[in-house]
Amino acid sequence: MDITIDIDSPVPQFEQLIEQIKAAVTAGVLKAGDALPSIRQLANDLELNSKTVAKAYKLLERDSIIETKGYRGTYVHPRAKANCTINLQEWALRKLTETVAELRDAGVTDSEIRNALAGAISRHAWTK
Repeated sequence: MDITIDIDSPVPQFEQLIEQIKAAVTAGVLKAGDALPSIRQLANDLELNSKTVAKAYKLLERDSIIETKGYRGTYVHPRAKANCTINLQEWALRKLTETVAELRDAGVTDSEIRNALAGAISRHAWTK
């Protein structure tokens, strides 16, 4: 699998990496159980900061595209191909758009909505 990162692209590097791994899974280039390079190795190969690769891997793992098995490595998740069609960011945007519309219809101002969202995020962070 060839991964190329365009440093001049407006798309963040971690997103480019995520999209290319998802495309490889969807195309069948990467199959369930295939091993992926370590964060350090991939960062070195692509001349990226290891934190950039770690962020991409964390999001891919959250979406069950890859799975990390501790010191044994990182592998393509058994349900990766099916999970590539799910986009949590789009889902979250759709849900928040609906909620913002309801709040505006009720007369809540944008400033109040922003403050409430920040408060909800802060409150949830403390409960974890």
